[in-house]
Order: sequence, then C-alpha cells, then structure tokens
Amino acid sequence: MITLTSQDELKAAKDALEQLKQDHPTIFNKFVHVINLTRALQFKYQYLGSLLMDEPTNDGSPAFVKPSVIQLYKQEVSQVKEDPDAEKVKQIFTNFRSAGYAKLSLLALGTSPESLSGGSVIR
Repeated sequence: MITLTSQDELKAAKDALEQLKQDHPTIFNKFVHVINLTRALQFKYQYLGSLLMDEPTNDGSPAFVKPSVIQLYKQEVSQVKEDPDAEKVKQIFTNFRSAGYAKLSLLALGTSPESLSGGSVIR
C-alpha cells in the first residue's frame, strides 16, 4: 500500500515517538527490539503492525518461513503487547495510521521525517 504523508505529520509522529522514548523507555525499547527483529527476519512492517494492533495479517504474512520462526517472532511481539504501557504504542499507531506502519517503524529507529516524505528524485 502506498501512503502519501506530509512532512508535518511525520514530524508529529517522530515527536510522539521521542516522547514515548523519554516517558516510557521500557516499552519503547521493546518496540524497537521487535522492529529490529522484523528487519532481521525480512518480514514486512505491515505484518508487525497488524500483529500489534490485533488486525488480520493476510497481506503481510511471511511466506516460506518455518512455523517455529513465526512462532518465536509472535512471542517477541506478544512481549510488547503484554507490557503495561503497550497502549502507548498502539495509540501512536492509531493517531498516525495514515503514515503507515513502515514509516512509523523507521521513525522509531531514528530515520528522519524528511527522508520519508515526498517522492524520490533520481538524477
């Protein structure tokens, strides 16, 4: 799914993630951990977001991955969901839904909002 997001919205999302990092470092670190695991396993951020938000995972489900690996991944995601502050992450995902799970995940990893907005120009 292609999403067009304004730079202002991405900056607001980045600010919300920075606030989460300051106010609730434990849940933020757990969230970043599963983002890094998602990258390492080459799963889609949509899959991570769907699992965190209790949505159907049909579109982002990893293909040709052993069930034991998927089960391990889901256990790691459930550690985020079971945290007392998990609602803080879900609230950010809800508030900035139009940005998409991928952009929100990249912002949490430290990617600048400017690099995620607009189209790319190849010269």
